[in-house]
Amino acid sequence: MDENTNQNPTKKVLLVEDDDSLASVYTTRFQAEGFSVQRVANGEDALSAAISFRPDIVLLDVMMPKVSGFDVLDIFRNTPETANVKVVMLTALSQEADKARADELGVDDYMVKSQVVIADVVERVKHHLGL
Repeated sequence: MDENTNQNPTKKVLLVEDDDSLASVYTTRFQAEGFSVQRVANGEDALSAAISFRPDIVLLDVMMPKVSGFDVLDIFRNTPETANVKVVMLTALSQEADKARADELGVDDYMVKSQVVIADVVERVKHHLGL
């Protein structure tokens, strides 16, 4: 029996994005692709949401009020419950130094918003989840 045919539990995406319209577009698209999505609007709420929602992957904006995506990633990697969760940063920051910082903090993928379309993001998420 093919192992993919028995149970394919819904994969969960935690979206950490302060832009409401962008968050809405991403939520709608991922739900259409069969994902369960929870969205939080700032880095402050990201850790508690990650611990309660237990996402398979986190889409993380970098520039947000209060707590930046870099700080959220650092906290995730140093918190046992979230240390191994996949994290894809979605950011307007295209500088090599920003990508290097994300890599140092243990990001799984780094995508610049102006250089990708939502289908690219969906594909990267599926890739990281082995779908």
